Amino acid sequence: MSSFSSKSELALNLSSKGSALTFMGYVAPANTLDASNGNTPGVVDPTNPDAQSVYRAVAELDRNGKFWFTETNAYSGDNGRAAVLDDKTGLYYTAGNSNNGEGTSVPGVIFGTGAQLVRPAYKPEQAQNPGSPTPVGGFSVTQLPANTKADKLGKDTNFAEVADYNNVLYYTKGSGSNGIDTVYFVDTTGKACPQGVGVPVPGAAFPSSADAYDPATGNPAGNMCVLAGFPTALAKSIKTPDTGAASNTADIGALWFANSTTLYVADSGNGDDTYADGSYTGAAAQNLAGIQKWSLVNGTWTYDYTLNTGLGLGVPYTVAGLPTGTNPATGRPWAPAVDGIRNFTGKTNCDGTVTLYAVTTAVGGVTDYGADPNKLVAITDKTAAVAAPAGEKFTTLRTTGAGDVLRGVSFTPGTR
Repeated sequence: MSSFSSKSELALNLSSKGSALTFMGYVAPANTLDASNGNTPGVVDPTNPDAQSVYRAVAELDRNGKFWFTETNAYSGDNGRAAVLDDKTGLYYTAGNSNNGEGTSVPGVIFGTGAQLVRPAYKPEQAQNPGSPTPVGGFSVTQLPANTKADKLGKDTNFAEVADYNNVLYYTKGSGSNGIDTVYFVDTTGKACPQGVGVPVPGAAFPSSADAYDPATGNPAGNMCVLAGFPTALAKSIKTPDTGAASNTADIGALWFANSTTLYVADSGNGDDTYADGSYTGAAAQNLAGIQKWSLVNGTWTYDYTLNTGLGLGVPYTVAGLPTGTNPATGRPWAPAVDGIRNFTGKTNCDGTVTLYAVTTAVGGVTDYGADPNKLVAITDKTAAVAAPAGEKFTTLRTTGAGDVLRGVSFTPGTR
């Protein structure tokens, strides 16, 4: 199950060879509210105000249509967001966040967040006895020379998504006031980025064992790096997250490699639900929300353009089953509007294009815009283009109804 009404859960991922589909949820009864705020049974933060105690779980749907569930003590106090199975190692690699209290001194809360390695159980849940979380990597803002002051422990790795491509493990961060909202990778060589920024070393081993961590603080070792060319500014220093500058992303989500030099990155929008003169003006003014395209040039990733034409950012649209007019509880129209894109997948076409399939995020008039209905959309882009080609625009494949929210779509498996 998911935890209503979180906006960042249930990303679906195909394994690296396409053998299975995975996602994350909670070991809790149906219709449980706010399961994501509770501790996990093996990592208890006494300052957490939520009294629930539930394991997080990786769900795997194999090629025979059978589900397997693996419980974990990771992400205590928050949500596991995504999981991918690496077919070569047979391990899950997961992304998420932890900590719903003040107990950052609880080591398991700190090393049980961000990038995790989970070994599949493949046995009944009642026979499982999850141990301590096992981080696969860690990052601290102090790895960058400009940052001498450490951030809040465990919050630099508030990761949104994970991807396995070309024998490298990638993560994204796009929310929270700590850390850096950007694209990361796990460096198993210790040589790729001595100052916290770099690109993967060709032929580097894929991570297959847990990362070391400080037993006193719980802080994992710094074996993760910012992917060269992506933002390095502290999240807390960016006052206006979507100003149009490529370095100022609003909320990074999924990433998908069209090839080794072309990368697409989702931006789910700034969450600004200001409404005036018939539109959600904060959402409508965004330049980066949608799917950003980046190209690798001379060892550095460079921003090309953002695909968002046709999304109708900030423009209210009709949803079957929702009331009309204004919601008196929020003072905004019931009708939602697209804010950006969090999860998407892609396929390469034989004519030099890629087709991207995505689910939108929304702002709107319900009490929590994470529960607003959204859309399934698609767009075709010229892979070699470095400027937005004329005429490319999103088309809507499906619009959800009231009480219906799409969360995630699968990535195309990486090349191994």
